[in-house]
Amino acid sequence: MSLALLAPVLGLALIDSTSFGTLLIPVWLLLAPGRVRPGRMAFYLTAVGGLYFLLGCAIAVLFSFGMDRLSALADSETTALRAVQLVAGAALLLWGVWAESGHRRRGAQDGEGRLRRWRERAVAGDGGPGGLFGLAVTAAVLEVPTLLPFLGAIGLLVGADLGAGTVAAALAAYCAVMVLPAAALTAARVVAHDRVAPLLGRMDAWLERNGRRAMAWALQGLGGYLAVNAALTLFFT
Repeated sequence: MSLALLAPVLGLALIDSTSFGTLLIPVWLLLAPGRVRPGRMAFYLTAVGGLYFLLGCAIAVLFSFGMDRLSALADSETTALRAVQLVAGAALLLWGVWAESGHRRRGAQDGEGRLRRWRERAVAGDGGPGGLFGLAVTAAVLEVPTLLPFLGAIGLLVGADLGAGTVAAALAAYCAVMVLPAAALTAARVVAHDRVAPLLGRMDAWLERNGRRAMAWALQGLGGYLAVNAALTLFFT
């Protein structure tokens, strides 16, 4: 794999490393009172990375084996597909507007309470790994609307016509880079707690204020692009 391909893929992974499940939740877990448990954080990050890896492999297979059929379908059913695209884009746009308005109504308190309950269950001494795995699954599901960097990386890898093993290795590297900032923060929290805690607190406050709004803007941008693109094709070509 060339550096020209690897660089944008890893760049997209770094963008994904700032998401709800890969940074917001780990920061909250690290801010929990009491002794830091690096093993539990490692389990959580491994679960998130593993879920992304499996999802990425499945999507790559679908892209590889379905590309010809999708192209043929697009050629023969352009109007129907564009109509579906228009509806989907409008739905995403409305979802983004609704999510942003909900953020303004509720502010950060609603998200803070939900995350605090997740954190309490995840770091409980008697909770076992099931709570952390459930948290990882929940984070992955909530991030489905914001998978654009991941889908972009998969598209680059599949479009480069690489072997299955190379694509799998690249996806594994993507997932490793995606959880790397949270792993580094965990190590810093263990080694230099007093110096790192204020930084984690500021990061947590920023993400709490802006995380929902950023997701809403992403949905609005994607929905607007899909809707406008479909409308131009349907009505002006």
